[in-house]
Amino acid sequence: MKLISYLSLFLVPLVIFYIVVFALLQKKPVFELFLKGAKQGLITVAEIAPTIIGLLFAVGIFRNSGALSFICNLLKPLEAFLPFPIPILPLAILKMFSASGANALLFDIFKNNGTDSYVGFSASILLCCTETLFYTISIYFMSVQIKKTRWVIPVGILLSLVSLILSAWIARVFIS
Repeated sequence: MKLISYLSLFLVPLVIFYIVVFALLQKKPVFELFLKGAKQGLITVAEIAPTIIGLLFAVGIFRNSGALSFICNLLKPLEAFLPFPIPILPLAILKMFSASGANALLFDIFKNNGTDSYVGFSASILLCCTETLFYTISIYFMSVQIKKTRWVIPVGILLSLVSLILSAWIARVFIS
C-alpha cells in the first residue's frame, strides 16, 4: 500500500515534467501554449457557468422543498415489492443532478442506517456506479453547442435505474 502512495505522490509531477520536456525537445513554445490552453479553458468556463449555476440552484430548491421526501413517502407502501430499499431512492434521484448533494444525502443515510447495514452498503455501491447525468450532459453538450440530446437522457435514466437495482442486489449478496 505504501508503494501505491509513493507512486501516486510522484506520478503527477513526473507526467507534467515529461510533457514539458517532450514539448521542449520538439521546440514548441511551452509557456505560450500553456497560456493559450488556459485562456480557452476560462472561455469554456464562462460559457457553461450559467448552466452550472442554474442546475445547482434547481437541485437546492428540489432538495429543500421536500419534493424528494414526498416522492419517497409515496413509494413507501411499495417497498416490499421493489427490488431496492426506499431510503436509497432519493440518493439515486439526486445523484443524477448533483454529486455533492448526493454525498450529503449519503452521510444522512449512514447516520440513520449505519455504514455496514444493507441500506448503507447499497447506497455506497450506488454512489460509486452512477454518474451526475444532467450535470455531465449540460457541461459536455453546452461546451460543443449541442442542443438536442436525442437518446442520451432516456438511456442515462435507464442506466441509473439499472444501477439502483444492481447496487441493492450486490449489497444483498455480500451482506447475506
